[in-house]
Amino acid sequence: MRRWLTAAALVMVMSAGSVACAAEEEQQDDPFVGAEQVCGDVFSGSLAGMVEKVTGDKLFFVKSPKGMEKAVAALKEAYGSGRSWGGVNTLCELSPKGAKQTDRGGVKFSMYAPQDVEDEGLPAGQELYTMGVQSSVGRSNAALYFECVTPQLKGSDETPLRVHGSFGRGESDAPDNREYRNLNMTILHAVSLKLVKELGCENNAGLPETPDLTPK
Repeated sequence: MRRWLTAAALVMVMSAGSVACAAEEEQQDDPFVGAEQVCGDVFSGSLAGMVEKVTGDKLFFVKSPKGMEKAVAALKEAYGSGRSWGGVNTLCELSPKGAKQTDRGGVKFSMYAPQDVEDEGLPAGQELYTMGVQSSVGRSNAALYFECVTPQLKGSDETPLRVHGSFGRGESDAPDNREYRNLNMTILHAVSLKLVKELGCENNAGLPETPDLTPK
């Protein structure tokens, strides 16, 4: 009798384990997650709510959590190439559930050429902010230019790494007002700050801990 009970108990344990594993696999196979998980922890904390607010979406196609690692590597490679620009990398792509193929937003970084920073000639609807070397916002996007001096890049103390960050929210019915423009910049600033910390930029590449949202 004891042997039979032991065998039965074993069967029950194995069955329970199979159900748990199946549930876990089903959860892992779900290709859509909230903003707080879409690219690892890129949009962790309050950023997730901001992303969902400006995009108007709650679920996004899950992406690799190594976006930050790849963006840093691309910038280092571009700097070491000797070119004046390069290293374009999408740190996190936002592809909402049920959206069209063209409805994609996200955060990108690249090394910019010195002549790319101009106070004139901004696209219609864009306005300058005062943060960084240059920053600007529009209805559905934000751009931020800054310079990084870091011991991780030989020679950057004389010729800093020039970084261009951009955020696009994709297609959205969100209004075009100061609140939402500030949200665009706040999201980009937060991800940029994470990037400069990974790069080990001195003085956080001139970026404040909290975003400067002052129009120029």
